[in-house]
Amino acid sequence: MAGKGPAPKKKTTRQRRNKTSTTSTLIESSPLGSGRAPGLGRRPDRRPWRAQVKSFWADVWQSPMAPEYTQSDVHGLLMLADLIQQYWDDPCPQIASEIRLQRQCYGLTPIDRRRLQWEIKRVDETPKKPRATRPKRAKDPRALLRAVK
Repeated sequence: MAGKGPAPKKKTTRQRRNKTSTTSTLIESSPLGSGRAPGLGRRPDRRPWRAQVKSFWADVWQSPMAPEYTQSDVHGLLMLADLIQQYWDDPCPQIASEIRLQRQCYGLTPIDRRRLQWEIKRVDETPKKPRATRPKRAKDPRALLRAVK
């Protein structure tokens, strides 16, 4: 006799489908091409860029996210670089807050990459250690037990 209750659902309807409905693939029409970082250019006030900003700019364009950026992203990243320059010229919480908000758009922190559904494949750089040999087995403690009369 079959079990009581409704029949089980079909396997195809029973599976979870955690696909995002907003996922789409765009066709790049303005590739950055060279694989090199776009130049920072000159600042409007003609002052030189700080070393921290130059370091940020190089890090961004050497990161695994760089291939995801298009020519239109360069403008926003330049604005972010200018905010970083302003922060180092005169640190204040408002600029730090704006930097945090602008960074999110470009996946510059782990949580932002997770939100954008970008994954960075980690390469295991440490060689695996050879497996240690087993230590010699200790004598079986049960061998000491004896029947008492």
